[in-house]
Amino acid sequence: MPLAITPALPAGALSSAPHPVVPVGGGELLLRPWEAADAPVLEAAFRDEAIRRWHMRHVTSPAEARERIAASHRAWQEERDAEWAIARADGGEVLGRAGLRRMDLVHGEAECAYWVLPQARGTGVAPRALAALAAWALDEAGFHRLELAHSTANEPSCRVAAKCGFTLEGTRRSAHRQPDGWHDMHLHARIQGDC
Repeated sequence: MPLAITPALPAGALSSAPHPVVPVGGGELLLRPWEAADAPVLEAAFRDEAIRRWHMRHVTSPAEARERIAASHRAWQEERDAEWAIARADGGEVLGRAGLRRMDLVHGEAECAYWVLPQARGTGVAPRALAALAAWALDEAGFHRLELAHSTANEPSCRVAAKCGFTLEGTRRSAHRQPDGWHDMHLHARIQGDC
């Protein structure tokens, strides 16, 4: 059955070009596609208790890290998800991850996700990376709406969302299952024209 609306982003709008490198304000950092050589960093990240706590899928071996990186490249080509390593522009050290999940090109929507390695926490890496990701998605790629969801117990994620202009729209009660039970989730969003 044909669509009654014109898609916000036509099929191929993203995958027709290489997965972009996105500069992060100030030029010290950038978002770049994950590389096979990043597998050890990705595996090590999931040994961190904070990352493990808030993410339901863990990388537990070198093979899983390599497969997750390969899957991120397939997801870009299929226009389902977009994953970037947050890296230093000088030297390439990986400091975290930023991504768009559940990309819906018809409605121009996606969900933002991110984590930062322990040595980079408290240095502004997460908000700078999220701001760059949102600017690219809304201003360059053409998404209309970005959502960001986190457990109400994850106060650092709430602060990052607020710093980046993601409006708190409400609380989804008992919406996400974690190892310690059901969590209420804050839902934040940013749309084209915000900020």
